[in-house]
Amino acid sequence: QVNLVESGGGLVQAGDSLRLSCAASGLPFSSYTMGWLRQAPGKEREFVARITQTGGITEYSDSVKGRFAISRDNAKNTVYLQMNSLKAEDTAVYYCAAQIGIGVRWNYRGQGTQVTVSS
Repeated sequence: QVNLVESGGGLVQAGDSLRLSCAASGLPFSSYTMGWLRQAPGKEREFVARITQTGGITEYSDSVKGRFAISRDNAKNTVYLQMNSLKAEDTAVYYCAAQIGIGVRWNYRGQGTQVTVSS
């Protein structure tokens, strides 16, 4: 059984930083592209960032580029999302996700962690 467990969410003020973590189990972690998605209240889930198997390629949505950084530690089966200069519009439930290759569809997704940014 595949489990992706997010942690690190919380309530912060605009301009603050936060680091999310996602611990993966039940899958060959180093074989998967890992990523983060988010869903704000009343909006559809959207792509935030992804990182390929060895970390050689990263990709970000335009809305977070330059502020967020995704990284992974294959020895710990963990992927991270460092979020800096947070804005109120970053408020959302953040989901860890895993996929084979690179594409729109994600094979697995975690339960999510809430990030709330007060302005």
